[in-house]
Amino acid sequence: MYQNWFLDYASYVILERAVPHINDGLKPVQRRILHSMKRMDDGRYNKVANIVGHTMQFHPHGDASIGDALVQLGQKDLLVDCQGNWGNILTGDGAAAPRYIEARLSKFALDVVFNPKTTEWKLSYDGRNKEPITLPVKFPLLLAQGVEGIAVGLSSKILPHNFNELCDASISYLRNEEFKLYPDFQTGGSIDVSKYNDGERGGAVKIRSKINKVDNKTLAITEIPYGRTTTSVIDSILKAVDKGKIKIRKVDDNTAANVEILVHLAPGTSSDKTIDALYAFTDCEVSISPNCCVIDDQKPHFLTISHVLRKSADNTLSLLRQELEIKKDELQENLHFASLEKIFIEERIYKDKEFEQSKDMDAACEHIDRRLTPFYSQFIREVTKDDILRLMEIKMGRILKFNSDKAEEAIARMNEDIAEINNHLANIVEYTIQWYRMLKEKYGKNFPRRTELRNFDTIEAAKVVEANEKLYINREEGFIGTSLKKDEFVACCSDIDDVIIFYRDGRYMVTPVADKKFVGKNVIYVNVFKKNDKRTIYNVAYRDGAEGTHYIKRFAVTSIVRDREYDVTQGKPDSRISYFSANPNGEAEIIKVTLKPNPRVRRIIFERDFSEVTIRSRQSQGVILTRLPVHKIVLKQRGGSTLGGRKVWFDRDVLRLNYDGRGEYLGEFQSDDNILVVLNTGEFYTSNFDLSNHYEDNVSIVEKFDPNKIWTVALYDADQQNYPYLKRFCFEATTRKQNYLGENKHNRLILMTDEYYPRLEIIFGGHDSFRDPVVVDAEEFIAVKGFKAKGKRLTTYTVETINELEPTRFPDPPQNNEEDDTGEEPENLDPDSDKTENDILDEMTGQMKLF
Repeated sequence: MYQNWFLDYASYVILERAVPHINDGLKPVQRRILHSMKRMDDGRYNKVANIVGHTMQFHPHGDASIGDALVQLGQKDLLVDCQGNWGNILTGDGAAAPRYIEARLSKFALDVVFNPKTTEWKLSYDGRNKEPITLPVKFPLLLAQGVEGIAVGLSSKILPHNFNELCDASISYLRNEEFKLYPDFQTGGSIDVSKYNDGERGGAVKIRSKINKVDNKTLAITEIPYGRTTTSVIDSILKAVDKGKIKIRKVDDNTAANVEILVHLAPGTSSDKTIDALYAFTDCEVSISPNCCVIDDQKPHFLTISHVLRKSADNTLSLLRQELEIKKDELQENLHFASLEKIFIEERIYKDKEFEQSKDMDAACEHIDRRLTPFYSQFIREVTKDDILRLMEIKMGRILKFNSDKAEEAIARMNEDIAEINNHLANIVEYTIQWYRMLKEKYGKNFPRRTELRNFDTIEAAKVVEANEKLYINREEGFIGTSLKKDEFVACCSDIDDVIIFYRDGRYMVTPVADKKFVGKNVIYVNVFKKNDKRTIYNVAYRDGAEGTHYIKRFAVTSIVRDREYDVTQGKPDSRISYFSANPNGEAEIIKVTLKPNPRVRRIIFERDFSEVTIRSRQSQGVILTRLPVHKIVLKQRGGSTLGGRKVWFDRDVLRLNYDGRGEYLGEFQSDDNILVVLNTGEFYTSNFDLSNHYEDNVSIVEKFDPNKIWTVALYDADQQNYPYLKRFCFEATTRKQNYLGENKHNRLILMTDEYYPRLEIIFGGHDSFRDPVVVDAEEFIAVKGFKAKGKRLTTYTVETINELEPTRFPDPPQNNEEDDTGEEPENLDPDSDKTENDILDEMTGQMKLF
């Protein structure tokens, strides 16, 4: 039984329950609900309980599934006009009981979904009623609403798309033009469609909440990802807090008509880093894998969104052609009978003696047929007996009221209508395009795009997770962990971090953070490991074997397998690291090497600069430091970075900084350099160049901060009757937002330039439009002052616009003079710096004698 019936069961679930049909985009339960609502439609609202009961004539699976499907249709706000409490897709609140809420078909549904003349019918499950096989939907309803269903062995997940974009894409397809479609959700948010793959299997999209900064201590979530509710988002935030991944003081849900979740940050918590952490560890960012599975020709097919839209447009064109042909046939029939009726009455055939004296109906019909024979050329088809019988049914009252002129006008109108339909049929593609335009014009204003298309930067969880743990090491027993609170502190970390460990014998490894873990003794360095970090450079001097050569090398560790041991040395027994340093920005120090006493060696002390050693791979052998036995190696002097400054770019698409070459190049930054941020509102501030920084949507200028750069600004001063003013100033370094337009919020920016010698053209308007334009040399007009200065008024006349002209002079090129030597002595860290070589030799000899 299982073998024989399971395939039938699976086919039934796939075809009749879970997967939508490509023609109308509806599951069977949705199709039956709409069919029932159409049968009940009288323009007024019906109780949902009544609709559910009526639908049970066609749907054999109980009232619960019908009620749930109807509520989902109503919440999509497209086909069903709802009244009452239908729940809330933002909060996840359910709808009221079916006896309390009401519904009717929307005007859009009545226009687009139904036409009994073009509908194919089948018997319902009990044979008592007829139901549609598919509804004649003249719109890509499947893509507008989206769908999710799980069948036996397959599932379907099609994301909703924007109404207007679907109309535009359908028009583009009918014109043989390229088009692209991307999802749009009622809940808003933003979406990364770089891997959408046209909605086909294997694709994926990332959806993010919209998070705004209320202030430095409060974040506001105003839009949530598709498929999530405010309750689920808040629960995910609280779980992340419980796990210690985010530091948050409390969360308030103020959602009503719109989403508003306030996230109050703990003291000392970075709002920028918290935003990234919310995306990384909570439902503020979700990933969805679409799967466009539909029923076509009684089989499931996995298609692309574009294919579904093309199929829908072709289906719409076919349905519109059918409707035109049906209407044409009806008009032709009306025209044919109108012509018959006109001749029958005008020729007074009904008063012929032969007609009145006919023995039976057949004789009367033959007489009428003979009388009509001379007029056959005026008819669009042959006259049948049914036509003659219909003529004989004309009432005397209609004959008495018959007006020949009106009959001619009616026939003329029908001919015009038929000609118009023939024109539409001859240009059916353009007619279909006009159909889509009509839909967009009539209903499109109700469906603006709510979801913003953006490219998301990849957030590394390890970089944004809250360092809620502290890492310790017990060197004597060989343990590391977060629970060893009485032992040596290493660094702050999180529970998802990795730790890199270097040993005296040259081994090193990366291992996850744990409460307590045995790693072995002779650890010379341990710290939190940053994956793909090319700036952290390890400077190492090691002995190759028991009595071998000493080598020196520089390398980075970007990515290695966890818990696998690697070797800095060449792997010979008794190899040993003589000197080790970890440098977060590629610093290269100078070391002092002291050799063991040897009569043949004149110089037992020498220095080596790591900056002279090239950074190579971690498997490299290194450069020979010395072949002689070494007594000790110590740090002589710290050095600067050999990697140069950090090159920084600003990506306006994601409003973030990066080191990967995306967006606008801001320059090469040293550790003490800052970034100038200027907003459209006139506010400005400076920030560091940390990758976790978030910048506002209304940012106008982002560049490397130069305190000596002169800016020229023309503005309307609201305090001075909106007269135009000119000011020149340098921005100041400040982390607090300040406004260079002044304290009056009604001041308006006209023009802003960083040209050294700017020239401005003032064009007058209004009553002063007769005046010639005036050119102002800004450098001669006003001196450089502070950004808070009011500036100098340009004119008291009415100004239409102020334009920037090409400068006529330029600043002198910078001189390449060498910087003066400051005379400062570099930091000397050598413990033996005040000793002579003989003193050191005596100490070494004495130590050797002691041994």
